[in-house]
Amino acid sequence: MPTKLEKKITIRTVRVEDAEAIIQIHRAVISEHDYFIALPTEFKKTTEDHQEWISNILNHERETMLVAEYENNVVGWIVFLSHERMRMHHIGSFAIMLQKEWRNKGIGKLMIHELLSWAEKHPLIEKVTLGTFSTNTRAIELYKKLGFIEEGRKVKEFKFGNGEYVDDVLMYKWVK
Repeated sequence: MPTKLEKKITIRTVRVEDAEAIIQIHRAVISEHDYFIALPTEFKKTTEDHQEWISNILNHERETMLVAEYENNVVGWIVFLSHERMRMHHIGSFAIMLQKEWRNKGIGKLMIHELLSWAEKHPLIEKVTLGTFSTNTRAIELYKKLGFIEEGRKVKEFKFGNGEYVDDVLMYKWVK
Protein backbone atom coordinates (compact mmCIF):
# COMPACT_ATOMS: atom_id res chain seq x y z
CA MET A 1 0.00 0.00 0.00
CA PRO A 2 1.55 3.33 -1.05
CA THR A 3 2.30 5.86 1.67
CA LYS A 4 0.87 9.40 1.55
CA LEU A 5 4.20 10.66 0.23
CA GLU A 6 4.43 7.94 -2.43
CA LYS A 7 0.97 9.00 -3.65
CA LYS A 8 2.30 12.55 -4.17
CA ILE A 9 5.31 11.41 -6.21
CA THR A 10 5.02 11.36 -9.97
CA ILE A 11 7.29 9.07 -11.97
CA ARG A 12 7.52 10.22 -15.56
CA THR A 13 9.75 10.06 -18.62
CA VAL A 14 12.54 12.61 -18.53
CA ARG A 15 12.39 15.78 -20.62
CA VAL A 16 15.39 17.68 -21.97
CA GLU A 17 14.41 20.63 -19.78
CA ASP A 18 15.02 18.44 -16.70
CA ALA A 19 18.77 18.54 -17.38
CA GLU A 20 19.59 21.22 -14.80
CA ALA A 21 17.77 19.39 -11.99
CA ILE A 22 19.38 16.10 -13.00
CA ILE A 23 22.88 17.54 -13.03
CA GLN A 24 22.33 19.11 -9.61
CA ILE A 25 21.30 15.73 -8.17
CA HIS A 26 24.24 14.09 -9.95
CA ARG A 27 26.71 16.58 -8.43
CA ALA A 28 25.20 16.26 -4.96
CA VAL A 29 25.39 12.46 -4.96
CA ILE A 30 28.98 12.51 -6.20
CA SER A 31 29.94 15.01 -3.50
CA GLU A 32 28.80 12.54 -0.81
CA HIS A 33 31.68 10.21 -1.78
CA ASP A 34 29.74 7.17 -0.53
CA TYR A 35 28.21 5.38 -3.48
CA PHE A 36 29.52 6.80 -6.71
CA ILE A 37 32.64 5.91 -8.67
CA ALA A 38 33.59 9.42 -9.80
CA LEU A 39 35.09 11.98 -7.48
CA PRO A 40 33.67 15.53 -7.50
CA THR A 41 36.82 16.79 -9.22
CA GLU A 42 36.32 14.25 -12.03
CA PHE A 43 32.73 15.26 -12.77
CA LYS A 44 32.94 17.96 -15.39
CA LYS A 45 29.58 17.55 -17.12
CA THR A 46 27.60 20.67 -17.97
CA THR A 47 23.88 21.24 -18.32
CA GLU A 48 24.40 21.18 -22.08
CA ASP A 49 26.13 17.78 -21.80
CA HIS A 50 23.16 16.47 -19.84
CA GLN A 51 20.70 17.93 -22.35
CA GLU A 52 22.50 16.07 -25.13
CA TRP A 53 22.66 12.87 -23.02
CA ILE A 54 18.91 13.04 -22.31
CA SER A 55 18.12 13.72 -25.97
CA ASN A 56 20.20 10.70 -27.02
CA ILE A 57 18.40 8.48 -24.49
CA LEU A 58 14.98 9.69 -25.65
CA ASN A 59 15.94 8.88 -29.24
CA HIS A 60 17.28 5.40 -28.45
CA GLU A 61 14.85 2.51 -28.80
CA ARG A 62 16.37 0.41 -25.97
CA GLU A 63 17.04 3.12 -23.40
CA THR A 64 14.95 5.20 -21.06
CA MET A 65 15.25 7.69 -18.25
CA LEU A 66 12.61 8.43 -15.65
CA VAL A 67 12.41 11.15 -13.04
CA ALA A 68 10.66 11.26 -9.67
CA GLU A 69 8.85 14.53 -9.22
CA TYR A 70 7.33 16.06 -6.09
CA GLU A 71 5.33 19.27 -6.45
CA ASN A 72 6.93 19.94 -9.87
CA ASN A 73 10.48 19.46 -8.54
CA VAL A 74 12.69 16.62 -9.74
CA VAL A 75 13.95 14.78 -6.65
CA GLY A 76 15.50 11.74 -8.30
CA TRP A 77 16.15 9.91 -11.54
CA ILE A 78 16.81 6.46 -12.94
CA VAL A 79 18.41 5.69 -16.27
CA PHE A 80 18.52 2.44 -18.24
CA LEU A 81 21.32 2.16 -20.77
CA SER A 82 21.66 -0.63 -23.30
CA HIS A 83 24.62 -2.22 -25.02
CA GLU A 84 25.49 -1.59 -28.64
CA ARG A 85 26.82 -5.10 -29.33
CA MET A 86 24.21 -7.22 -31.11
CA ARG A 87 24.71 -10.14 -28.73
CA MET A 88 23.89 -7.85 -25.82
CA HIS A 89 20.82 -6.06 -27.21
CA HIS A 90 18.64 -8.01 -24.79
CA ILE A 91 20.24 -6.49 -21.67
CA GLY A 92 20.95 -3.13 -20.14
CA SER A 93 21.92 -1.67 -16.83
CA PHE A 94 20.48 1.04 -14.69
CA ALA A 95 21.75 3.74 -12.38
CA ILE A 96 19.61 5.58 -9.88
CA MET A 97 20.12 8.80 -7.93
CA LEU A 98 17.98 10.50 -5.32
CA GLN A 99 18.51 13.70 -3.42
CA LYS A 100 19.70 12.73 0.05
CA GLU A 101 16.65 14.08 1.87
CA TRP A 102 14.35 11.97 -0.34
CA ARG A 103 16.01 8.62 0.36
CA ASN A 104 14.46 5.86 2.48
CA LYS A 105 10.96 7.06 1.65
CA GLY A 106 10.07 4.46 -1.00
CA ILE A 107 10.83 6.69 -3.99
CA GLY A 108 13.73 4.58 -5.26
CA LYS A 109 11.47 1.55 -5.12
CA LEU A 110 8.81 3.40 -7.12
CA MET A 111 11.33 4.37 -9.80
CA ILE A 112 12.70 0.83 -10.06
CA HIS A 113 9.15 -0.58 -10.34
CA GLU A 114 8.42 1.83 -13.20
CA LEU A 115 11.68 0.94 -14.92
CA LEU A 116 11.00 -2.79 -14.58
CA SER A 117 7.47 -2.27 -15.93
CA TRP A 118 8.94 -0.48 -18.96
CA ALA A 119 11.49 -3.29 -19.46
CA GLU A 120 8.84 -6.03 -19.17
CA LYS A 121 6.79 -4.37 -21.93
CA HIS A 122 9.80 -3.71 -24.15
CA PRO A 123 10.02 -6.30 -26.94
CA LEU A 124 13.85 -6.53 -26.86
CA ILE A 125 14.80 -6.17 -23.20
CA GLU A 126 15.09 -9.44 -21.27
CA LYS A 127 17.61 -8.76 -18.51
CA VAL A 128 18.07 -5.71 -16.28
CA THR A 129 21.43 -5.39 -14.52
CA LEU A 130 23.15 -3.12 -12.06
CA GLY A 131 26.36 -2.73 -10.14
CA THR A 132 26.67 -1.26 -6.68
CA PHE A 133 29.26 -0.83 -3.96
CA SER A 134 29.26 -3.73 -1.50
CA THR A 135 28.98 -1.11 1.25
CA ASN A 136 25.62 0.05 -0.11
CA THR A 137 23.77 -2.53 1.96
CA ARG A 138 20.41 -0.73 2.02
CA ALA A 139 20.32 -0.62 -1.77
CA ILE A 140 21.36 -4.27 -2.03
CA GLU A 141 18.52 -5.24 0.34
CA LEU A 142 16.04 -3.28 -1.78
CA TYR A 143 17.27 -4.84 -5.02
CA LYS A 144 16.91 -8.31 -3.51
CA LYS A 145 13.36 -7.51 -2.33
CA LEU A 146 12.56 -6.48 -5.90
CA GLY A 147 13.78 -9.81 -7.24
CA PHE A 148 17.34 -8.99 -8.24
CA ILE A 149 19.91 -11.73 -7.77
CA GLU A 150 23.60 -11.28 -7.12
CA GLU A 151 25.45 -12.84 -10.03
CA GLY A 152 28.97 -11.96 -9.01
CA ARG A 153 31.43 -9.50 -7.56
CA LYS A 154 34.40 -7.65 -8.82
CA VAL A 155 36.55 -7.95 -5.71
CA LYS A 156 38.34 -4.79 -4.58
CA GLU A 157 37.13 -3.02 -7.72
CA PHE A 158 37.15 0.42 -6.11
CA LYS A 159 39.88 1.94 -3.97
CA PHE A 160 39.21 4.84 -1.68
CA GLY A 161 41.83 7.40 -0.69
CA ASN A 162 42.25 5.86 2.76
CA GLY A 163 43.40 2.54 1.30
CA GLU A 164 40.01 0.90 1.78
CA TYR A 165 38.75 -1.30 -1.04
CA VAL A 166 35.12 -1.97 -1.96
CA ASP A 167 33.69 -4.75 -4.12
CA ASP A 168 31.40 -4.07 -7.07
CA VAL A 169 28.29 -6.21 -6.51
CA LEU A 170 26.76 -7.26 -9.84
CA MET A 171 23.04 -8.02 -9.82
CA TYR A 172 20.41 -8.92 -12.40
CA LYS A 173 16.72 -9.61 -12.92
CA TRP A 174 15.10 -11.40 -15.85
CA VAL A 175 12.01 -9.53 -17.05
CA LYS A 176 10.80 -12.00 -19.69
